[in-house]
Amino acid sequence: MKTQPETFADKLLGFTLPVRNARARVIRLDQTINDVLSAHDYPPPVTHLLGEALVLAALMGGLLKAEGDDAQLTLQAQTQSGVVSLLVCDYRGGSLRGYADFDAEGLVNLGANPPLSALFGEGYLAITFETGGGQRYQGIVPLEGDTLAEACEAYFSQSEQVPTMIRIASRSNGEKRVAAGLLIQHLADGEEGRERLHTQLDHPDWEHVATLASTISHEELLDPTLSLEGIAWRLFHEESEIRIQPGANLARGCRCSADYYQSVIGRFPASEREEMRGEDGQIAVDCAFCAQTFALDF
Repeated sequence: MKTQPETFADKLLGFTLPVRNARARVIRLDQTINDVLSAHDYPPPVTHLLGEALVLAALMGGLLKAEGDDAQLTLQAQTQSGVVSLLVCDYRGGSLRGYADFDAEGLVNLGANPPLSALFGEGYLAITFETGGGQRYQGIVPLEGDTLAEACEAYFSQSEQVPTMIRIASRSNGEKRVAAGLLIQHLADGEEGRERLHTQLDHPDWEHVATLASTISHEELLDPTLSLEGIAWRLFHEESEIRIQPGANLARGCRCSADYYQSVIGRFPASEREEMRGEDGQIAVDCAFCAQTFALDF
């Protein structure tokens, strides 16, 4: 009997607890997160924030049943008055990208570890699932609590009525960052694919699962010698069955290209394209996600 190799980083891993009607996703980002962050010179507070958002995008994107070009999860935090004016990440078939726009001068005045409220002020978090075939649904929740993970938990509780626990860990070793996360949910009347009825936050099965899941430490999530499968077994080794579900490989995946921008700019009237031209006669388009500039000819 062939055994699957253990998973340590840059891959999505799912597992279910059939007897408890619970499903989970767990990831650890190593090279992927550093590839995304390297596009811009982000200061430490923004690096930490964007790293958390990338983990959340991968965890929630991993819940999509369809993979490939038609299935996408987008996480966007926006505010009118915060130091961070925009934070956006998305996940599609294992590809992750993210970007943050912020006021550098305002950030300096917040100190080394500013709380979420100081970074965003009064803002909101929009979570958009595109499941393929033109199906798209979105939930919006206030940016409240201490972390983005808490806002995402509120989304699942309010918009989906699905009890959800999310744990995120992140740290920097010199110039390199590693981040990891665990998302676990209770589907009250069955595993994935079955209708959810009578979901309860105080359901005995969910209380049991949440209690065990809450024992995960930041050190365990980030431990490079502890596999993602090892995390599942460590938390739930007393359960009668754990079903491991290997997921997508994770990598930075910006989908920008000269051909794409050429097609977009080509839809503008000739007079407007003329106004876009620089002194060299070309139209320059910047991609915020990967920091590339595309020079277009018309």
